[in-house]
Amino acid sequence: MRRIAALLLLHCSAALAATLPGTQPLTMTGDIASNMVTGIDRFLLREIDKPFARPARAGDRNRLAHILGVRDPRLAFDALELVGTTARSSVLGRGRNYEIHAVRWPAFGDVHGEGLLYQPAGQPILNVVAIPDADQAPEQFAFAARLAASGCRVVVPVLIDRHFEKRNNRANVTNREFLYRSAFELGRHLIGYEVQKVLAVVDWFAKQNDAKIAVAGYGEGGMLALYAAALDTRIDAACVSGYFDDRRNVWQEPIDRNVFGLLNQFTDADLAAMIAPRRLIVAAAPGPELILPSQGGAPGRLVGPKLDTVKKEIARAPVPVELTLNEEAALRTLLRMEPSPADPLPQPPDPSLRQARQFHEMDRHNQWLLRESEYVRKEFMKKLDTSSLENYSKSVAWYRDYFYNEVIGRFDQPLLPANPRSRLWKETDRWTAYEVMLDVFPDVFAYGILLLPKNIKPGEKRPVVVCQHGLEGRPEQTIIGNHRAYRDFAATLAERGFITFAPQNPYIGGDRFRTLQRKANPLGKTLFSIIVPQHQQITDWLKTLPSVDPQRIAFYGLSYGGKTAMRVPPLVNNYCLSICSGDFNEWVAKNASTRLPYSYVWTGEYEIFEFDLGSTFNYAEMAALIAPRPFMVERGHFDGVGSDEAVAYEFAKVRHLYQAKLGIGDRCEIEWFVGGHIINGKGAFDFLHKHLHWPKP
Repeated sequence: MRRIAALLLLHCSAALAATLPGTQPLTMTGDIASNMVTGIDRFLLREIDKPFARPARAGDRNRLAHILGVRDPRLAFDALELVGTTARSSVLGRGRNYEIHAVRWPAFGDVHGEGLLYQPAGQPILNVVAIPDADQAPEQFAFAARLAASGCRVVVPVLIDRHFEKRNNRANVTNREFLYRSAFELGRHLIGYEVQKVLAVVDWFAKQNDAKIAVAGYGEGGMLALYAAALDTRIDAACVSGYFDDRRNVWQEPIDRNVFGLLNQFTDADLAAMIAPRRLIVAAAPGPELILPSQGGAPGRLVGPKLDTVKKEIARAPVPVELTLNEEAALRTLLRMEPSPADPLPQPPDPSLRQARQFHEMDRHNQWLLRESEYVRKEFMKKLDTSSLENYSKSVAWYRDYFYNEVIGRFDQPLLPANPRSRLWKETDRWTAYEVMLDVFPDVFAYGILLLPKNIKPGEKRPVVVCQHGLEGRPEQTIIGNHRAYRDFAATLAERGFITFAPQNPYIGGDRFRTLQRKANPLGKTLFSIIVPQHQQITDWLKTLPSVDPQRIAFYGLSYGGKTAMRVPPLVNNYCLSICSGDFNEWVAKNASTRLPYSYVWTGEYEIFEFDLGSTFNYAEMAALIAPRPFMVERGHFDGVGSDEAVAYEFAKVRHLYQAKLGIGDRCEIEWFVGGHIINGKGAFDFLHKHLHWPKP
């Protein structure tokens, strides 16, 4: 018995010896990175539930227009254009009391709406924009034909379809996702574009002034009808079929429905409140159903609304909503009369040509916005005062807050007590390494590996370098194994005398982490809404260590770690400098261009797009948020993430700020080297020694 007790005491003593002073033992086993992703997932799902626990209320129309990207001024026009040729009339068919014309109309910029006009012989009883699902041609939308047969003037726009194909021989994405990607980065949205086309017809209807105005739609068309009616009070009634639902699973729907901050003010019940006191008719009809596989594009699925969830969401609305069980009843309710039977549906001459025109017009508009975005950002940043470092530090504070609140997304809750846990990970003759875990939010923790050089003297304060891995990486890859990209840079810096800390960032696990972004976006948040607090907690804890100089904590990251270098140090003041390796770029173009071969529009990183960066913060503007702290870029000539020309162009703006405007050019550097997507560890190491005031070995 004494022997067992002695062994237990020996085991406990060993465990304590293998734990950093001031910490509890770290006991988590298994894949800690995977557990991190799982915990963040649980946290986000709870956050998604919160908007549905509050009473529904009318949201702000200006805010809805902003997040939908309804920003470009619509074009006035007197009449719809008839689309015909010398070989074919615009008339596609006739009913008992109407003609069907192929039409188009200007919407915004060089973008047109296109579709069908059902023109009644006499005065219309109602003007209706009837919007089919994305995979329905206007000619297939029988609901519109029933409206026309009953005496309505009807315009049926064509929507971008869900055609699925490889883009540039790389990722498989739908037409809708492809256009969404560029638009989202530029502060626009495919939804907003199509709402604009609907509202352009509403503009025309309002000029006719001969009948009330309604919007009606099915599936994707139901979504557009709901948004359009919420935005425009000239619409007297909206009929939504196969769409109205509890939207807490919007992150599972096709990504082209991803609206940044949607759930904060604009659940379907909130939108119903915005439409009141005008009429809203909801048809609890089966919506379109499909599954989009993860083949480079975002996985997604559509499941038709279930009657019980539709009823629950209607019950949340603080206003009357007219519920019907099918489209036939919805048609009767909208018209307040028995609808006439439909005449035979028309046949389009070649719907693929019309679809191609619509697709290319939107793509051209996105690319025009991309070219203009530099001037928009310049106007946005004009409040920066560079007359002195003191004035700069004051004026940049507003931009940092905006970046955190509007771009990254800030969770309005305090950090938990860190409750540090640790355990010995590895020891060499030069350093000792500990795994460290810290609490951040409920179910959210930070984790990493701390390397302490063995020659630290009692009472000595040393600088720290936080060494960040890239996509699908792990902390240990920056320390051992001579990984081809990281080249053990955390260990090498520790051998030069720096304390280093290699955090686990949560961009690991493929779709598992990418769906975290999908869950965060409807809340107006991003993956970095978690990563920033993790790094805040890490650096707050590092500052408490007796051997750490709290004024000398630096950040150095490669690839996705370089992406972190542009987003975290602006918001974590504990970082005294930042080094971006293998990522610095003309970032907006890299995300939005459909011309550049290295653009993300062609790739599987569907989570990479950040809403409205085009109008706010490219990498030069993010670097301005780091200033006046030292900032460096490490760039390999053969790094395929971009071109030397693009990197140099964007960095020149940073250099101009530091050198020409602020007079601190010695704090801003770029190292060009012959190599690829790797830590070079030469000029950057010199930069660290210089600005962290630590002698070279």
